[in-house]
Amino acid sequence: MRTIDPSKIATKDLHQYLLGTVSPRPIAFVSTLGPDGVPNLAPYSFFNAFSSNPPTVVFSSNRRVADNTTKDTLHNIESSGECVINAVSYGIVRQMAVASVEYPAGVDEFVKAGLTPVPSEVVAPPRVAESPAHLECRVRDIVTLGQHGGAGHLIICDVVRMHISEDVFDTDRPDRINPHKMDLMGRMGRAYYVRASGEAIHTIVQAVKPEAIGFDGLPDYVRSSHILSANNLGQLAGMTAWPDQKLAEELAETDSEILSLSEDPDRSRKLEMSAKDVLDRHDDRQRAALLLMVVNQ
Repeated sequence: MRTIDPSKIATKDLHQYLLGTVSPRPIAFVSTLGPDGVPNLAPYSFFNAFSSNPPTVVFSSNRRVADNTTKDTLHNIESSGECVINAVSYGIVRQMAVASVEYPAGVDEFVKAGLTPVPSEVVAPPRVAESPAHLECRVRDIVTLGQHGGAGHLIICDVVRMHISEDVFDTDRPDRINPHKMDLMGRMGRAYYVRASGEAIHTIVQAVKPEAIGFDGLPDYVRSSHILSANNLGQLAGMTAWPDQKLAEELAETDSEILSLSEDPDRSRKLEMSAKDVLDRHDDRQRAALLLMVVNQ
């Protein structure tokens, strides 16, 4: 494993190590108004939500590494105290990339990127019509982290109004957003992005109460498996109780899959593979645990 001392590496290289490690990151497509009333639009991937009560999001406008200058977004927010954070979906990611170009102050990136400004309800900066969600924000504070190239300015924003496209809500749960419909993009290191929809989406269900048994609650023969993956062990460790031995004995006497392998010399491996399969395909932890118990009988 490579070990890096941040104090002994060039900022441009450390920057890429950080971005490649802390990723993917959501993208804040930030619209502001300049003192002359001209809109500005720029993407920032040092961004996340930090509180829901009060609703608070934070993004960082960093000093440029090359020449230690600051950006128009920061200047505009220092002047007005307002911004709109627009979500970046796959459908506008290339237009977002155009808006990331370092145009001179006073250039309207809405025009350059071919995006449509629409009025906000509470704040002055416009929203991006093509974006699936908008956060109208008043800036609570700006925290300066340093004075050298690469140093961030944490812009702490109070969300005063949200707008979410009706097209992205879940059909079965109309009060929840469907990630496939939202189709957001995430930023990684260098020129890499990730599309958060389709096969990239994984559903991981893990109740936080009651307590799970944990890895230390798994039988030794399960923890020492050469077939189950670390993720499989994590699924089983997330169970709230290990099944009773009587259930495994009953399954061994009645289950067609187990009975069909009764004379098979490779029975143990095949049952363990079956346990892995039901975990990978269906997250059926109870059946997987019972199959593993049958193997160990």
